[in-house]
Amino acid sequence: MKRVSLALADGRQLIYFDERDDAVRDIVDQRELPPPPPASELRYDALVDEWVAVAAHRQSRTHLPPTDECPLCPSRDGRLTEIPASDYDVVVFENRFPSFSDRPVDLPPDVVARPALGRCEVVCFTSDHNASFATLPPSRVRTVLEAQIDRTVELSALPGVEQVFCFENRGVEIGVTLHHPHGQIYAYPFIPPRTRAMLAAARGRPVFSELLASERAAGVRVVAANEHWTAFVPVAARWPFEVHIAPHRRVPDLPSLDDAERDAFGPLYLDVLRRFDGLFGVQMPYISGWHQAPVHEGRDVSHLHLQIFSTRRAANKLKHLAGSESAMGVFINDIRPEDAAHLLREAG
Repeated sequence: MKRVSLALADGRQLIYFDERDDAVRDIVDQRELPPPPPASELRYDALVDEWVAVAAHRQSRTHLPPTDECPLCPSRDGRLTEIPASDYDVVVFENRFPSFSDRPVDLPPDVVARPALGRCEVVCFTSDHNASFATLPPSRVRTVLEAQIDRTVELSALPGVEQVFCFENRGVEIGVTLHHPHGQIYAYPFIPPRTRAMLAAARGRPVFSELLASERAAGVRVVAANEHWTAFVPVAARWPFEVHIAPHRRVPDLPSLDDAERDAFGPLYLDVLRRFDGLFGVQMPYISGWHQAPVHEGRDVSHLHLQIFSTRRAANKLKHLAGSESAMGVFINDIRPEDAAHLLREAG
């Protein structure tokens, strides 16, 4: 894999991850762009001991443009995009409308707040606007994985970053604003609530590793597996269709995976995504994200895993977060996890 880094017209970083070593990446971004926006704010919610990001500039971000105006497609004559090249394999660049950044911001004097220092990046999986992650070959999944590993290493080294989160949103039902196959990477300046809860539950022992061993032994909620990875529906799944994909060897983060584990991930992940799409014969909306250990703590009890879930609970029904889920954080699932695992196995 060849890695080439350059600067876009407004100074943001863009990195090509090419599968061919002879790829040439010398095209300069010719656009005239305004300077990047100021950083967002982090405001402290003392009632629940959590930080909330306020990013007002994101109100003006691009929203579901037509295909011929997609900012993630390659540039062409008369249409310059975020990617200067006329074709690419995988590209990562700094988000033009970031939730977190390293830029200055004026903070209100009457609240407990601090700059939302960090970084947000966009990961384009393919130059094909009409593709999806499920249609990628395993070799491309490996390239995406290597890009995520590269970014996890670099972003973890930035001052103030506490956790790196690589994720993908797909489907308007989820709330995507761009249809082009892409994901994102957030470098958080704090440990997010879900990770804090998992670390608190671990209490000095690798709870996820124990749960994985239990699921592999029981088998009833296992959807698919290979020599290095198992995909299973968690015993207390919150979402109608939710799958965790975990390496059998406990590692804290993506850079800790060995070559065999990296090679084995793609075929299994593609299998799970195609099962999701096969459930109802339509593309499933989903969120897919890597749970990695924080940068500075809990690494001895964390077990890297990918969580993928959909809000679709039937062919023509979605799960909406209503009163109990939204107001109190208490999820009520309409489908038994064992039934969801069975349906996903049958959809293969």
